[in-house]
Amino acid sequence: MSSRRSRSRQSGASRISDDQIADLVSRLQHLIPEMRNRRSDKVSASKVLQETCNYITNLQREVGGLSDRLSELLESTDDSAQAAIIRSLLM
Repeated sequence: MSSRRSRSRQSGASRISDDQIADLVSRLQHLIPEMRNRRSDKVSASKVLQETCNYITNLQREVGGLSDRLSELLESTDDSAQAAIIRSLLM
């Protein structure tokens, strides 16, 4: 038995098991489009975590860009009633 596994059993329910970590990494792998389409199921946990971080960073950039575009659209809208409707839909 590995020392990590024995430590997790000694410290009680607050520790996550190796099997739970493997399951969570597998679930993450299926959520990330770049990882989901790979043929090999054997991808290291560090690679899955790295790709997850990259994916989240790209999503944040995309949201920022969309937010900027929406702000520009709202500013350029001549009809304040239209802008009010768009704002109310976003809330």
